[in-house]
Amino acid sequence: MKIFQNAGLMFLFFSHIYVYAGLTDFKQIEASKTAYEAKEYTKSAALLNDLEVKSPEKEYDIGNAYYKSKNYDAAIKAYREADGVDKATRLHNIGNSFFQKKDLDSAIKSYEEALKIKEDKETRFNLELAKKMKKQQEEQKKKEKEKKKQDKNKKKDQKKDQKNKDQKDQNKKDQKKQDQKNKQDKKDKKKDKKDQKDQKGKKDKDQKNKDKKKEQDKKEGDKKRGDSKKEKKPKDQKGNKDKGTPNEQKKMSKEEKLKQQELKRLLKKMGQKGTPTMMYRMNAGKPKPREDINPW
Repeated sequence: MKIFQNAGLMFLFFSHIYVYAGLTDFKQIEASKTAYEAKEYTKSAALLNDLEVKSPEKEYDIGNAYYKSKNYDAAIKAYREADGVDKATRLHNIGNSFFQKKDLDSAIKSYEEALKIKEDKETRFNLELAKKMKKQQEEQKKKEKEKKKQDKNKKKDQKKDQKNKDQKDQNKKDQKKQDQKNKQDKKDKKKDKKDQKDQKGKKDKDQKNKDKKKEQDKKEGDKKRGDSKKEKKPKDQKGNKDKGTPNEQKKMSKEEKLKQQELKRLLKKMGQKGTPTMMYRMNAGKPKPREDINPW
């Protein structure tokens, strides 16, 4: 969209400057005009500023040169100092300078003041354009504000989600740690139970070995006492010790008994016949029967 500006009086003012300028300023005015036509707007404004001539037209031309060079603040100042030039025209160009600076509120104000003085097609067009741009600018700001709010909420939600994620991850770590602890506790408990069982088994085994040893010691003691009794010789009726093993002692007792019975029988027999008592020598062992003697 085109921004219209009233710069058509520029050369008229340059021509008007000639009237007030002396012959010494002629060359400088021509140089400024040449620079302006060559689009060397800053040079043109500088040459005009160097002129000793003071007039509203000169300030207006300087404002146009600054406007073309995009030095809008300097242009606004020059237009305002060009008091004496058509005010509506100056307000129009001031509005254009504010428009270029994106200061739409000031531009709208300048256009409206210009239209109060004089209705102008270009000024009206620029006013409507400035209002439309302002509306778009407000909508853009509103969108940016809404976007900023959404970004803030999004960031807040992301932060919340991250916090929840971190908490969830921490809970998983804690649960894993607790599971490992429970597993270790279970393992330790099982190990303790096994150790207790092994200890009890060892204790029972030690007690069993102890009882077994005690039993063996008892048997060995009984055996020793039995052997000790066997080593002692049995005593006869007179208290004398007899030689021989228990079987021999038992055998000798039977033989002794037979001898006693035989001796009694012989003594009885001899007493009946009146014969003197005869002493027989008793040989060890079982007596052999004599065929030549009849005991009766």
